Amino acid sequence: MTGRIPPAAWVLLLLGPAVAIAAPPTSAEMAARVDSMLAERWAQEGLEPAPAASDAEFLRRAWLDLCGMIPPINDGDEVSGIRDFLSSTAPDKRARLIEALLARPTHAAHLANLWKNVMLPADSNVLRFGGDAGFESWLRGKFADNVPYDQLVSELLLATGQANQTGPALFYTALELKPEELAASTSRIFLGTQIQCAQCHDHPFDHWTRRDFWSYAAFFARLQKPAQPQQVAFQVSDAASGEVTLPESDEVIAPAFLGGGSSPDDGPASRRARLAEWLTSADNPYFARATVNRVWGLLFGRGLVDPVDDLGAHNPPSHPELLDALATYFAETGYDLRGLFRTLASTRAYQLSSRSSPGDDQRPELFARMAIKSLTAEQLYDCLSEAMRRRESPQPGQAQFGAVRVADQSRQAFLARFRAPAQGATEYEAGIPQALALMNGANIRQATDLSQSDLLKALDSPVFSTTEQRVEALFLSALSRLPNNDEREKFVEYVDSGGGRGDSRQALSDVLWALLNSAEFVLNH
Repeated sequence: MTGRIPPAAWVLLLLGPAVAIAAPPTSAEMAARVDSMLAERWAQEGLEPAPAASDAEFLRRAWLDLCGMIPPINDGDEVSGIRDFLSSTAPDKRARLIEALLARPTHAAHLANLWKNVMLPADSNVLRFGGDAGFESWLRGKFADNVPYDQLVSELLLATGQANQTGPALFYTALELKPEELAASTSRIFLGTQIQCAQCHDHPFDHWTRRDFWSYAAFFARLQKPAQPQQVAFQVSDAASGEVTLPESDEVIAPAFLGGGSSPDDGPASRRARLAEWLTSADNPYFARATVNRVWGLLFGRGLVDPVDDLGAHNPPSHPELLDALATYFAETGYDLRGLFRTLASTRAYQLSSRSSPGDDQRPELFARMAIKSLTAEQLYDCLSEAMRRRESPQPGQAQFGAVRVADQSRQAFLARFRAPAQGATEYEAGIPQALALMNGANIRQATDLSQSDLLKALDSPVFSTTEQRVEALFLSALSRLPNNDEREKFVEYVDSGGGRGDSRQALSDVLWALLNSAEFVLNH
């Protein structure tokens, strides 16, 4: 965390030394409380939770969720590489792994990519503003410094300047400075509410009215618009005036916070400044809950409220007391996002196996076993790069966060093909083009080409003196685990026989191809 004083501490300072306020629970205490509340619900429902995930399962899951990629076989950190982690007998090795991953640059890069995809519309042409690299870099810096999340959001909402020069300004220009688009986007992302349904009429399922929507949109009405309607807005700044009117009328709508509370224009602060102050306030009933729910969804595959950005009376949480407790904890710890990830990843629930047996009661909303999650396009590309041990060099002026974080034409082409429409984390909807690309695409061809694959070349080293060692290296590289006895026997026999072409080296390539095209590789379990 930064040196900023959390909300509870401010109260203590104001009241003086005679009044003692309990400190928020530690991360370990909060993790235990989460597990206790979940276990109580399991007992009520008569559910038996899944057993704990194996070390190999947990290692791969933690790397994918916290850093967006699979683990390396050997790593500079003594706890985070596959061989070191699996061989360690330290009782606290999972806690040490979580801490090591949260400190890595790839953690910040992964969060920056996730939040960028949430904040920028999928259909926006950000190339008009020089691309989204500056925006992603800004996010990455904030996450790397563990800037309190309320401060990050405030800086985003108060962004000014040119979109191609100041990262957060792209959030506004990508939405063309339209009050209605900004109202719908900010309420969904930061408050977890779908008020866009009330833009033209009262919300059909929630309590939001059309007036609620446009009163909230009025906070963005004074953004400076381009001189000509056909011009693209590159500059973000506040004008001295600007209003919104209720559709199909001339009635000017004054700005008002969601849930009540007007914001008259009678002070020096801009409308956006007043909105930022209210939105990130500890008194805001939506901000902490929406953030906690989003992070829970990232780690567990679905939110305590699902979908994660549709909180409301019409869509109650599966564990209301747990959501409230986590939201309070998040606010009391100064909106420490890294601390929230640490706490949730340390729970017993996060470390449960995803394995199920026939006849198991499938109640995903109770989190009695880990959900099987699909990989994002970025995760899949980075996992392929790590599995084949490809090392890319940064382009001039580019920063490199980990071996696979460099944007290049190959990566962008891959992402364009594999990025799926908005879907839940537990939904896997890859179509025929994606399946063919995994089977025969350039990335897989390079990964399994004896003349190009760094991994397959490395297997020629004297370090790997037996076929069994080479097969084990392929399993560790692709699946982050050793083969079981049946797999070891089958694949060793296949390689020793030369496979279908009578060539043992080519047979190793065949084994790698099969592993990279397995469901175990393309899913986070």
